Amino acid sequence: MAGGSCRARGAGAGGRAGPRLDGLFVRRFLRLQAVLLLGWPSPGALMFLTLLGVALLEQLAIYQVGLIPSRYYEVLGNKDLSGFKTLTAVCLALIVVSSTLKSFDQFICNMLYVSWRKSLTEYLHSCYFQGQAYYSLHVLREDIDNPDQRISQDVEKFCRQLSSVASKLIVSPFTLAYYTYQCFHSTGWLGPVSIFGYFLIGTIINKVLMSPIVSKLVQQEKLEGDFRFKHMQIRVNAEQAAFYRAGRVEHMRTDRRLQSLLQTQRELIGKELWLYIGINTFDYLGSILSYVVIAIPIFSGVYSDLSPTELSALVSKNTFVSMYLINCFSQLIDLSSTMTDVAGYTHRIGELQESLLSLGRKKSGNYSEAKASWDLDGDSGEDPEPRDTAFLLEQVTLSVPSSGKLLIKDLSLRISQGNSVMIVGNTGTGKTSLLRVLGGLWESTRGSIKMLTCFGPRGVVFLPQRPFFTDGSLREQVIYPLKEIYPVSGSADDERIVRFLELAGLADLLKRTGGLDEQVDWNWYDILSPGEMQRLSFARLFYLQPKYAVLDEATSALTEEVEHELYRVCLQLGMTLISVGHRASLQKVRRGGSTPCLPGGGKTEEAEKVPGEQRGVTEAGEPHCARHRDIPQSLCY
Repeated sequence: MAGGSCRARGAGAGGRAGPRLDGLFVRRFLRLQAVLLLGWPSPGALMFLTLLGVALLEQLAIYQVGLIPSRYYEVLGNKDLSGFKTLTAVCLALIVVSSTLKSFDQFICNMLYVSWRKSLTEYLHSCYFQGQAYYSLHVLREDIDNPDQRISQDVEKFCRQLSSVASKLIVSPFTLAYYTYQCFHSTGWLGPVSIFGYFLIGTIINKVLMSPIVSKLVQQEKLEGDFRFKHMQIRVNAEQAAFYRAGRVEHMRTDRRLQSLLQTQRELIGKELWLYIGINTFDYLGSILSYVVIAIPIFSGVYSDLSPTELSALVSKNTFVSMYLINCFSQLIDLSSTMTDVAGYTHRIGELQESLLSLGRKKSGNYSEAKASWDLDGDSGEDPEPRDTAFLLEQVTLSVPSSGKLLIKDLSLRISQGNSVMIVGNTGTGKTSLLRVLGGLWESTRGSIKMLTCFGPRGVVFLPQRPFFTDGSLREQVIYPLKEIYPVSGSADDERIVRFLELAGLADLLKRTGGLDEQVDWNWYDILSPGEMQRLSFARLFYLQPKYAVLDEATSALTEEVEHELYRVCLQLGMTLISVGHRASLQKVRRGGSTPCLPGGGKTEEAEKVPGEQRGVTEAGEPHCARHRDIPQSLCY
């Protein structure tokens, strides 16, 4: 993947400072450039060098075109028809070459935009999806607003704006050096010194005018993200809002976000006005300065021995050199408005990068897990704890990360294979929070948590309160998240998926979707009822067949009869269940065991181990799996 590992580059997030054109901007900008141009010969680096070569050739052609007027003065003054025809032919050729080079310049800049966006986005993705960084940014961290907007939109705008000025920036040192020499040769030291002084004053003034614009631009992008999020909130929760007849109140709230955004945009436009005044003023002053630089040697008598025709040709040539030097500086000043945008996006992306890097380096001191990734090949090596133990909690104290409210104190618990656990209690006593700690999403305040198994079919699978469905076909929903890991599916796998859909009560879903592999363009949350979403989650669980299933009120939208049937299938598939719920019917799953108490009225109840493995036949006469009672062998791994 472009960009490589997210831990390999950059510095951690330090103290936050206001977004301005300062040392922090330079450091963040250079870190982003290391991502864009990393490696040799990377596509971005090769295109960058190609752009430099094309830009230099373009400047050479422009210089030759710039000398054409002085040559016309000479051939017309001497009434040289043959020279005029030759010069016109050369001029036409130079125009064709210049226009072609300029077109290639723009083409390479556009390709650089695509390459840079790919590299930077993939790099941020590698950091964003590493571990639970995306969860921490959205749920536990409040210092980074709209991470999704920063990756999907700010990166796009940053790369587009930077690519639009790349050609001018990389060729400027060469053109400035060359035309400074030519200007010194034509006008002496006074010309270059005057022009450099002019540019220095313009740079200082523009620096002062640009700094507040950068800060306001960052604020505008934040409000853009908030406004977009409000519309996404209505889109995702349209049905719930409609039941509340909430159109009027949401209209007011959305307009409020819009007005806040528009007010910030008005303030930004007001600040940009002074920058535009500065840019345009220096553009016009530059045209006058070029004639002042040429006039000094003329009025001092340096060219008194030249004829009018020769003087006209010389003035035309020298004017072009000095004007082009001034134009080079003016172009850099004209980039001020673009660079303010680049600076604003640099701060937003750089801030996200620093947070992601700090999360990537952060290690929980009281949580450990056997394997962070999904394991499909079985365990290897020696485990310090028995293989039949999934979680081991010792003297765990848990508080809410944001408020510090104490939820659980000094809890010790071992969850072993075959001993299902049910966690019950009043709302707000920490049932779901305990599962977050088991999954490594939250850190405990004190104590140690060990996860002694892996995620996936040979370890543990979590079913959260709100089912998650990605985009894609019905098959992709059932086998999720094994899309890119699991071998190519065959007819046997199709039979298993269909059977598990039937066991979950979703046989009709095949007809609605048009088959397992039919690509659908709908949102699964829009076409499935809450009960169907929970059933589909269980079909996924049946397919994955983990040793341990952590269920967080996973049947709250289903009837007790359906709930009992789904739990029965889970037990028959050999799963050890760690369940959270309010219903007394869940206790039917429990068949004896101890009942350790949890703070705040919560407790866990252990179910006795499912009877030992035995081989036999199902009611249909088909041999069942050696591990899973009453389940046909063809449905098991």
